[in-house]
Amino acid sequence: MRAAPWARHRNGMNTQPRSQETPAQGTAAASAIIRLAGAEKIYHTGGRRTDEGRSVGFPALSGVDLAIAAGEMVAITGPSGSGKSTIINLIAGIDRPTAGTVTVDGSALDQMTEEQLAVWRGRTIGIIFQFFQLMPTLTAEENATLPLDLARIGPPRQRRIRASQNLARVGLSDRGHRLPLELSGGEQQRVAIARAMACQPPILLGDELTGNLDTGMARDMLELLRRLNQDGTTVVYVTHDQALAAMAARIVSVRDGLIVDDTGSRP
Repeated sequence: MRAAPWARHRNGMNTQPRSQETPAQGTAAASAIIRLAGAEKIYHTGGRRTDEGRSVGFPALSGVDLAIAAGEMVAITGPSGSGKSTIINLIAGIDRPTAGTVTVDGSALDQMTEEQLAVWRGRTIGIIFQFFQLMPTLTAEENATLPLDLARIGPPRQRRIRASQNLARVGLSDRGHRLPLELSGGEQQRVAIARAMACQPPILLGDELTGNLDTGMARDMLELLRRLNQDGTTVVYVTHDQALAAMAARIVSVRDGLIVDDTGSRP
């Protein structure tokens, strides 16, 4: 889908190309839209402390190297507590690495402020959550318009048109005026996908996005993501279901904070 002319402007300013690497940066970084290098993440809690009074750290990732090329569809799988959701959170800029680097679409996330991350996330990442997280008092169309409203992309009428187009892409052209409680679980998930697509991000992330759906609906959701991937969107999703993981072209298996298997060659 070609971006409308108004989509190339934000707050009256031209949006520059997302990646502007110089030759000196080398070709290795240029081949990956997502790159984790030596990424570690340790969570600290206030409840448990050492004899010296320091909080006890729980390592979630222990030096992960992962590169994903633009246009890939990648499933990240592993048992509960393996670190797979932490990888998604690092890619989305929700969490910061304790050590190592995270570079997404040419931006070093570990070096950005929270304000910079918020702006970057709005234009770069679409996130689909397990529990949908739709606004209950907004219609499907209003939920699908919300990211455009927050980013102030285009005039209101064009935002509504974009939202309607995205709802049509996920098969909900006749549900735009329904509230979330008036929709089935599968329909709510489709609205969540339409919302994630609102700003035409190059990357879609899903964290157990089919966890609340039955098997048939889950496969339908993954098939929809596969179609978006075929249109050029990079898709990365977490799942514990091996059958759903197999719908991706590449499977990354995580255990005890480490990548233990990767079916794809790294770019």
